Amino acid sequence: MNAVELIEARKSYMLGETRVEALRGVSLRIEKGEFLAIAGPSGAGKSTILNLIGCIDTPTEGRVLIDGTEVEHLSDTELTRYRRRKLGFIFQSFNLIPVLNVYENIEFPLLLQNHLSRQEREKTVMHFIEEVGLADRLKNKPNELSGGQRQRVAIARALVTRPLIVLADEPTANLDSETGHRIVDLMRAINEQEKTTFIFSTHDEHIMEHARRIISLRDGLVTGDKAKG
Repeated sequence: MNAVELIEARKSYMLGETRVEALRGVSLRIEKGEFLAIAGPSGAGKSTILNLIGCIDTPTEGRVLIDGTEVEHLSDTELTRYRRRKLGFIFQSFNLIPVLNVYENIEFPLLLQNHLSRQEREKTVMHFIEEVGLADRLKNKPNELSGGQRQRVAIARALVTRPLIVLADEPTANLDSETGHRIVDLMRAINEQEKTTFIFSTHDEHIMEHARRIISLRDGLVTGDKAKG
């Protein structure tokens, strides 16, 4: 079964009196465990695809299936539950909770799920803290961390629920190139170890170099789909 399938997905919206066609009939399949980049110029439709896969938006026409479930037919409550179980998110602005320390930020999604004991939560949180190399920063709050460290917290938080898919929207955009390279290398290593599907929206050449597959978009259409060895 595919992790993601889009079938003739279209998305349009009104901007003033103008109808914008963000996606104009996109079909694609993404297998479980892929490390995939969606690339293209601004306005190509990259973020729109991530929003559809992330159950943040629904298509105007067409179908979106995540792990075999046609998500556009789920209720808001079902979508929220589905996002918490199946999806992790990494943002370019980190989106950490300022008043929580590293450990608490990473634990937060598990508290929302509310199905693990305290001991199980601690074991899971510590596993991913060690994976991203922040065991010496447990009690630090976000304003006490560098940009690269904050993004490592965001990666661990996205992974802590062991989601099927991690969606990363320009995850290196606010980092210097050296730190960005280290973050990409870390995500590639986690992809190989955890078998988590990573889907990036990006302009970053380093991400595209490391991606095993690149889907190119322009004007809301797929213009290329290249798998690398």
